Amino acid sequence: MRADLSLLAACAALSFITPAAADPGSAYGEPVPPALAVPAGNELAFEVQADGVQIYACTAGTSAPAWALQAPEAKLSATDGRSAGTHYAGPTWEANDGSKVVGAKVEGATPDPSSIPWLLLRAASHAGSGRMSEVTFVQRVKTSGGNPPATGCDAAHAGAVARVPYQAAYRFFRKQA
Repeated sequence: MRADLSLLAACAALSFITPAAADPGSAYGEPVPPALAVPAGNELAFEVQADGVQIYACTAGTSAPAWALQAPEAKLSATDGRSAGTHYAGPTWEANDGSKVVGAKVEGATPDPSSIPWLLLRAASHAGSGRMSEVTFVQRVKTSGGNPPATGCDAAHAGAVARVPYQAAYRFFRKQA
């Protein structure tokens, strides 16, 4: 009887965890907007947490000065907290094994206006032969922070740089086996 209860508890825990981890239409149990759905024929390969900054520059071109995104700069961590790599301009994700994937934006959605948008990106190029080499799509979900400053960019501050903290989850997909 006790073994049956332990097995039942283990099955219940797995049924709670597995759908969020395996379903490309959810982000840690939360629905992903339909526009960010990964095309059929792809499966979740792995996911990482990002903690870093979005770097903005105050540009004063032909229009009114405005903050323009220059690059992200973030450390990537595996779900168990171990270092997994870095994220930087391109946008590029580089794993600790040296492999890289550069993404091209497909679509975006803004579930939380106080944070940078969630994104769907397709792999535009790869380098190396590690874990990033087979990535087909990347989802940026569960964002926190990272929006450009609301003030501080005017003609007197052209060229100023702002480093705005952000966090996000990045989900990497590959072709189904």
